[in-house]
Amino acid sequence: MNKQTAGTIADLPPSVPFWRDPDKRGMLFQIVVLLLAIGIGYVLFYNTQANLERQSIATGFGFLQNEAGFEIAEPAIAYSAADSYGRALSVGALNTLKVSFVGILITLILGTIVGIARLSHNWLVSRISGVFIEVMQNIPILLQLFFWYALFYEAFPAPRQALNPLSGVFMCNRGLIFGVPAEHPAHSGMLIALLVGIVIWWLLVRWGHKQQNRTGKILPVHRMGMGLCLLLPLLVWLAAGAPTAMDVPALRGFNFEGGVTVSPEFSALLLGLVLYTSAFVAEIVRAGIQSVSRGQVEAALAIGLRPGQVLRLVILPQALRVIIPPLTSQMLNLTKNSSLAIAIGYSDFVSVANTTINQTGQAIEGVALIMVVYLFFSLSTSVFMNWYNKKMALVER
Repeated sequence: MNKQTAGTIADLPPSVPFWRDPDKRGMLFQIVVLLLAIGIGYVLFYNTQANLERQSIATGFGFLQNEAGFEIAEPAIAYSAADSYGRALSVGALNTLKVSFVGILITLILGTIVGIARLSHNWLVSRISGVFIEVMQNIPILLQLFFWYALFYEAFPAPRQALNPLSGVFMCNRGLIFGVPAEHPAHSGMLIALLVGIVIWWLLVRWGHKQQNRTGKILPVHRMGMGLCLLLPLLVWLAAGAPTAMDVPALRGFNFEGGVTVSPEFSALLLGLVLYTSAFVAEIVRAGIQSVSRGQVEAALAIGLRPGQVLRLVILPQALRVIIPPLTSQMLNLTKNSSLAIAIGYSDFVSVANTTINQTGQAIEGVALIMVVYLFFSLSTSVFMNWYNKKMALVER
């Protein structure tokens, strides 16, 4: 053996025991944890199956085809007690989607207004916004729901003494009841015309941006698009004979019939969700606006832009890149907080699922459906907001 070979052998590390090798030890720990998780899962599954068999409770989702046998207030689609549990759960999911969608839209508008007002140079406006934020953020949302629900029932009279501030509009402890246009084939055509106008508006905005980038000229694409959205449905309405019949509510016995009723449960839930979440959105908007450097504002004012144009064209587009990520979390929180509707009797998905569980005993399947539905709503919101966040992100060159 020459000296070079002896030196190489001497440089080899000594044999490391298994328990001292961090890689092998980490692999062993992962295998042990995996086996423990599988074992715990098997025990839970076996005990669950044994308990269900002992209580003669069938497993699976076959119960969704059975007759529900209970009514649901304010169904978003046609529903009766003779329908299946599957349709009842669909109605609950649509009710949750309705209050979440409307709540998110109103929250974005109110939160943006309060956030901008918080930065106002007017002392009174700024302080009122600050008080609103502090009060709404620090009162638990469940207490707010109870407060608004009790207020709607205590502040308004019974249907026979209902308030009538406008013709065809009534306010009582059964909710807000108002007239709507009577059913007519022209209404579906007007809706289609409105959707066509919105699509044309979007195309006009894209074309206007391209023209502005090429020529520097700002075209009135928003006014043109808004005009189309009003004109096209109007033309369809005129072509259909200009129907004006109204479905006006009228008192029949102890309640109103006809028109549309917005229940106190829906109103209290919507108001509580909007006020609570908009306080957090306002702080997000305030922080986003303050993240834009003062030099950007001074430069915009120096070239002759008015304060409203500075806010719309300079500040908000840059602030959105800071606002969108935390705003997404608040939108998800509003959707998930809507499950508190069960506390005030609004028939959302959780309420309908709980009734289904009580009647069928299918607790595992019912809870699994609740988890899947809220996971779907949350992931859908996240996907949309992540797409919008990427669209608004600065393009690196």
